[in-house]
Amino acid sequence: MDRLLYVAMTGASQVSKAQAVNSNNLANASTNGFRADLEAFRSLPLDGPGHASRIYAVAEGKGVDFTQGTLNATGNPLDIALKGQGWIAVQAADGNKAYTRAGNLQINELGQLLTGAGSPVIGSDGGPIALPPFEKLDIGDDGTISLRAKGQSATTVANVNRILLVNPDPSTMYKGEDGLMRVEEGVEVVPDAKVTIATGVLESSNVNPVESLVNMIALARQFEMQIKVMSTAQENDAATTQLLRIN
Repeated sequence: MDRLLYVAMTGASQVSKAQAVNSNNLANASTNGFRADLEAFRSLPLDGPGHASRIYAVAEGKGVDFTQGTLNATGNPLDIALKGQGWIAVQAADGNKAYTRAGNLQINELGQLLTGAGSPVIGSDGGPIALPPFEKLDIGDDGTISLRAKGQSATTVANVNRILLVNPDPSTMYKGEDGLMRVEEGVEVVPDAKVTIATGVLESSNVNPVESLVNMIALARQFEMQIKVMSTAQENDAATTQLLRIN
């Protein structure tokens, strides 16, 4: 009976992990530029004495859905969205480079250009972008930031920096615990001139809320089934013990 309990317990544990991934996707259905996490199960034989007739489920390593989200016009000059493939380079909390599709930019009191989550945006020089006080700001298709400084005439426009836009191979990318994408160690990421952006537009999450809700119900039923198997194993064990006592 312990083998039956082990198989059922393993299934329930893996379903619980899949439910956590699905719940996180659903919670980020309205997060700009969010990429849904993917989970998959694989059946493996249970090693040990006896016939090789028992299998248990294992949740594979999480993947990421790179499908583009919907583009929504906002009219805000600090809102940008990538056209097609590509990523915006940012500085993660550990100081290393990371990548995001979230283009809801903002400027703090020090003039630093940040994402909506507070990550500094990296410029073409490899460092965080800092802007002087300005009256008007424009971001070009290639990420070039031009502005009219305070006190300058309407015709005095200067290019101050360019947002670092990259397009690494998706197979080398993975999502960190902070939600930012990173590349595997040893992979070189260089600026890509083919990556362009649209201004006054934001990319929505690529999570399908309806699909996630249906998946949540299906996973909940699978979890209940595993719990019922464990209850059945307990009942069988109690019945076997009773029969042994009678004998």
